[in-house]
Amino acid sequence: MPDLRYTLLPEGSSDRALLPLLTWLLRDIGIRRAIQPNLADVWRLREKPRGLKERIIRSIELYPCDLLFVHRDADRALREMRFAEIQVAVDEAQQVIGVSPVVCVVPVRMQEAWLLFDVAAIRRAAGNPNGREPLGLPELRRVENLPDPKTELYNLIRTASGLSGRRLRRLKVRALSSRASQVSGFIEDFAPLRVLPAFRHLEANLRTVVDEQGWDD
Repeated sequence: MPDLRYTLLPEGSSDRALLPLLTWLLRDIGIRRAIQPNLADVWRLREKPRGLKERIIRSIELYPCDLLFVHRDADRALREMRFAEIQVAVDEAQQVIGVSPVVCVVPVRMQEAWLLFDVAAIRRAAGNPNGREPLGLPELRRVENLPDPKTELYNLIRTASGLSGRRLRRLKVRALSSRASQVSGFIEDFAPLRVLPAFRHLEANLRTVVDEQGWDD
């Protein structure tokens, strides 16, 4: 049975944190073949593609795949607007190159909101897995209403690190960003996210594509 190759077209480098989540979803839906994930790091190209259509085309050219995930944070826009933007770009790209089945990944606000539920994973990413500092995670049902989930995650990592004084001040934004990206790799079960409408929408769309392609046979 051939491997299932998927590519994630990100908004930025921190989107690598979505790969474990997407692979978990595919497994949970019923994919039993080997899965090969790729992050389409088109931002590093010397000639950076302009617009979402061009990024989709370059992603497919450089990272051939059976399934393409396109991530856009909703931020302040309506989620439906983001889906419409992605669909228009996909339709335009389809006129230039064969486009694999596409699934939109549109968290409300930003994708860090989907990492604010697993205390053990945050402690491990902070480098202090046996820490006992109370973290006070936000209520999961409300994480997508947080004004700045990224800063929330950074602050949780600072607290979970158990560091203080000069050692804590050395945890600059770049180090925090790296540790934040590691959180998803330590999460074993993303099922709690099903309380969030955006996550359920992603799962439903992905399940539809998997069924249509017969990948769960």
